[in-house]
Amino acid sequence: MNMQAMMQQAQKIQKEIAKAKNEINDKEFEITKSFITVKANGKKEIIKLNINEKNLNEEDIDILEDLLTVTINELFKKIDQETESKLGKYGIGSLGF
Repeated sequence: MNMQAMMQQAQKIQKEIAKAKNEINDKEFEITKSFITVKANGKKEIIKLNINEKNLNEEDIDILEDLLTVTINELFKKIDQETESKLGKYGIGSLGF
């Protein structure tokens, strides 16, 4: 393969990576655990947080804090999995893209 063909291939891959990155950033991810629903975009920005207060009493505050942490972290794992599935073939996966 000559240098020009290699450069064209590299540019093609860069465009594919940019497209995949944009698709992930624009996608909305959602997860529900017990009475909490969290929605975020692929940039890991929380879009919506919903607590079903019908199932909540005063004793549940500590549980709520722990559950929020677990739920948000699981949502971010879901985003990382999507990133890996789209960008892993380029060898960059979840490197902060």
